[in-house]
Amino acid sequence: RYTNIHSTALCSPTRAALITGRNHHSVGFGVISEQSTGFPGYNSIIPEDKATIGRVLLDNGYATSWFGKDHNTPAFAASQAGPFDQWPTGLGFEYFYGFVGGDANQWQPNLFRNTTQIYPFDGQEGEWNLITGMADDAIDYLNRINQTMPDKPFFLKYAPGATHAPHHPTKEWVEKIEAMNLFDGGWNELQKTIFENQKKLGIIPADTELSPWPTDILKNWDDLTAEEQKLYIKQVEVFAAYAAYSDYEIGRIVDTIEEMGKLDDTLILYINGDNGTSAEGGPLGTPNEVAFFNGVSVPVETQMKWYDVWGTEETYNHMSAGWSWAFDSPFTWFKQNASKLGGIRQNMAVSWPAKITDKGALREQFMHVIDVVPTLLEVTGIPAPTTVDGIPQAPIEGTSFAYTFDAANATEPSRHRTQYFEMMGQWALYNEGWLLSTKVDRAPWDAFGAANTDPLNNQVLELYDLSTDYNQTTDIAAANPDKVKEMKDLFIVEARKFGVFPMDASVAARVIAPRPNITAGRSEFVYTHPMIGLPQGDSPLLLNTSYTITAEIDVPAGGAEGMMLTSGGRFAGYGFYLKESKPVFVWNMLNLERIEWRGADALTPGKHTVEFNFVYDGKGVGTLAFNSFTGLGQSGTGTLKVNGTVVDTKKMEKTLPMILQWDESFDIGSDSLTGVNDADYTPPFAFTGTLEKLTLKIDRPELSEADKAALEAAMKAASD
Repeated sequence: RYTNIHSTALCSPTRAALITGRNHHSVGFGVISEQSTGFPGYNSIIPEDKATIGRVLLDNGYATSWFGKDHNTPAFAASQAGPFDQWPTGLGFEYFYGFVGGDANQWQPNLFRNTTQIYPFDGQEGEWNLITGMADDAIDYLNRINQTMPDKPFFLKYAPGATHAPHHPTKEWVEKIEAMNLFDGGWNELQKTIFENQKKLGIIPADTELSPWPTDILKNWDDLTAEEQKLYIKQVEVFAAYAAYSDYEIGRIVDTIEEMGKLDDTLILYINGDNGTSAEGGPLGTPNEVAFFNGVSVPVETQMKWYDVWGTEETYNHMSAGWSWAFDSPFTWFKQNASKLGGIRQNMAVSWPAKITDKGALREQFMHVIDVVPTLLEVTGIPAPTTVDGIPQAPIEGTSFAYTFDAANATEPSRHRTQYFEMMGQWALYNEGWLLSTKVDRAPWDAFGAANTDPLNNQVLELYDLSTDYNQTTDIAAANPDKVKEMKDLFIVEARKFGVFPMDASVAARVIAPRPNITAGRSEFVYTHPMIGLPQGDSPLLLNTSYTITAEIDVPAGGAEGMMLTSGGRFAGYGFYLKESKPVFVWNMLNLERIEWRGADALTPGKHTVEFNFVYDGKGVGTLAFNSFTGLGQSGTGTLKVNGTVVDTKKMEKTLPMILQWDESFDIGSDSLTGVNDADYTPPFAFTGTLEKLTLKIDRPELSEADKAALEAAMKAASD
């Protein structure tokens, strides 16, 4: 049992580090791909000189596979147009079964086998669940390899969607957790219970002190209303059920390896999480995580509408950050907070019955996920390759912890002595027991405010001696100024070495910043054939812009209905369709409101031109470069026309500023996955007329001259 292994504080960066043995900036993942920029440490492209463990083991005779979450394929390379070199199959994993983006609806996921989209849940919506479906596929894969070539070694990377939002366990697991009444005492009591249990188990020092509850950002449980407590208990029970359900299904895979007779000589590393517990639900939690990414907080009284269906296919749910703080006990803060142990400290269990004899023993050496690859190379006897495909390979940056498998080395000092951390401008440096860290200046749910323009220097620096202060409670920076300077200088050395600079503290601003896209430079898109599955990151974006959608259709005798164009799904998106031969355009505003334009008359048989035109009132987003979101989510007027005649017009007082539901897709001629308007139709809702041509024209707002000048100045300042 390992109590001192660390992540990067965010999912994709941790995964990139885990599979390459290099720091996350070294492999282009300073942040997630949806926030990528052109700087090498942040471009979300794993370079060819840093091959993954999958590729290395594949080249040495292993069957390699990747199940579950990817989110290391750049958002701008996730379509069926490729390229596929940054998909799992292009990174050395022969078989991939999972989802490419950051999160997934577990009931109806945007799922791939290798690079082909699949729909195993068709006809079983609300019953089939990816947590079980993925375990089933992994079990089938292992048995297939074993029965075909029993002597072939295998490497299986397994990353379930749990417990990333949305929290989607089965009803059976929710009922099991509800019956246990684990959370009725609230989050303050939960934190204390976890803390005391950790002491009893001996996994934290007996003299560890629990930090005070952060009443400046999160209420004490007893200060909540009865309705708030009721909702929050439901939220956390569903979260806990999701975790337990996932653990159970992973256990089935381990059982399969045992049934194959290979468990004794199989090395299993179970790392609990790729960051600290997520607080991206905010203090209130949310029935729809997409709302968070658009800066919308959902009041408790509104959330109660989904109380009875929380965690089902009708929600895209996340829990209150109060629970997240409690679950990160004995540490403070959350996922995204790279300067606090609550954001970066994980735990790990390692099983290898043939080699590890002191089962259940603790290992407390400092480690980081970059240490996994060199450990695997050491125990397999495979040297790190000097070249792959003729490309010289950069050195591995992690340190093997295989020495800890030997009971004789149980208390040997850590061989990993120095490690930097950085995420969106918050940073830290570990060096032989010391931790220099920036004071947290942004809660994870505060993504839309002004960013620190000098995150290296414009910080309050804190210093901790982790050898005597296990959970980072006593800041001794003021008493040790020389040590602070020494540690900061060392951080700068490490940051330069691994591509951390230029540091950027912006969060939401980077989501809509320019990056490579197969739609770049195009303002007109023409479709003449049905097509589904185009990811949001590779499709025309209709946010913060004017646009016109024109459908040239032929309605057969007896009428027609069905989807002509849609993007997104039940939790945010739009659709343009016929319902009983009447044209409809709808914007789904985060499943909180649907704004509809409808034609009153059914279309007669024959050819028609149906058009939706939207005129956006915003003036551009150039000021985004220096933290203004003025141009986003503004109002606009939509007009629905049939054969040139206006049949409905309506003004939207606000529009979505940031994203649609990003695990859904852009579809022509039908609607894959969930629908944008459950009251009108059930997917796939294929168009029953003839869609001869659909044209989408985008008219983006022009930046003002002042905006252009400001943007140029900001870019120059960043490069300087």
